[in-house]
Amino acid sequence: MPKLPKPAQGNGTSSGNGPAEPSPAQMQVRIAGQYIKDLSFENPNIGKLITSQPENPNLDVEINVEVEQLGANLYESAISFKARAATKDSVIYDLEIVYGGAFNIENAPPQSLEPMLFINCPALLFPFLRRLVADLTREGGFPPLLLDPVDFGGLYVRKKSQGMPPQVGPTSSLS
Repeated sequence: MPKLPKPAQGNGTSSGNGPAEPSPAQMQVRIAGQYIKDLSFENPNIGKLITSQPENPNLDVEINVEVEQLGANLYESAISFKARAATKDSVIYDLEIVYGGAFNIENAPPQSLEPMLFINCPALLFPFLRRLVADLTREGGFPPLLLDPVDFGGLYVRKKSQGMPPQVGPTSSLS
């Protein structure tokens, strides 16, 4: 019976002219935890609102991303969300929430870390924030506020072109 050649071992590639070159380690991202960092829901004029419906309410929404390094290979990416519903005469509700996640990121090339933290990590957190916002507004006595998807990539590019900090440090933000 003929002997079969042994399969090549190792993680490198070889051009056939010399020893195999090791391939770079693959970037790994794990969610260490996700949580509400801060939450405020104010319903200051509920008495007025129960007796008469407001006319033409305006809704102002603001969303920001903040990043902080928590330790070696451990980073926090947090979405800061504000929504204020008001008429020309009074505030209907005021909602502020910061929803964060701790991410363990290993083997990240320096040029990939910042986009990962400002784009990919908030995109992973957003569905949970969206559900919380809908639940909080509904429990506050109003129709649920259903957020449209957010283009975190577009937000990152826009803020980067406006002079956002070029690297992730102890605290960086994107708004």
